[in-house]
Amino acid sequence: MPELHVLRVFTGVGGGGGNPLGVFLDGGAVAERDRQRVAAELGFSETVFVDRPDTGEIRIFTPAVELPFAGHPTVGTAWLLARERATVELLRPPAGEVPARVEGNEAFVTADPAWAPPFEWEHLPAPEDVDALDGPVAGHDLVGYWSWLDERSGLVRARVFALRYGIPEDEATGAAAILLCALVGRPIEIRQGSGSVLHARPGDGLAVELGGRVELEEVRQL
Repeated sequence: MPELHVLRVFTGVGGGGGNPLGVFLDGGAVAERDRQRVAAELGFSETVFVDRPDTGEIRIFTPAVELPFAGHPTVGTAWLLARERATVELLRPPAGEVPARVEGNEAFVTADPAWAPPFEWEHLPAPEDVDALDGPVAGHDLVGYWSWLDERSGLVRARVFALRYGIPEDEATGAAAILLCALVGRPIEIRQGSGSVLHARPGDGLAVELGGRVELEEVRQL
């Protein structure tokens, strides 16, 4: 019976927030024809199937579609592999090779913003405007809204709505954070959702490094 690890990725220092993530370390135990159904039934914003733990080959599914790359699944999987199997320096989702590193309770990945889903970002005047939203503006089904909490220190308040992928509001969105970091061109700390914290900073060339705290919530049989 396949074993599922449930993580929370991008938790705050006190353990709040964090985006739930399902990871099957033995992804081959779930047939390819069943993976989309399993992801939909679990209902996490993403579920990861690790096909080769030794080489970091993974597949990523939302409840509605498979993604070539996503942020919080790669961060969480890098951390879990280091904890349960062995540290990997590269993850290999369909988009390409993703450098990864783990430091205690935190994990970091580096990726090309071009791999991210095509999130739109809308800058609002104040954090209160972000908090007041009750959903995306009509016609937008893959969008984030952000405002500076403290521009000098790079602190951002954000919320992300990903209806296109079956996610009404995402608690913490790594790929969107990568795009926002590339947009503003500086290191940022994003406070998203109910208490999630994401760190992103420009890397070499066009790449962006993304990371945060990860916690193991539970292990259960599918």
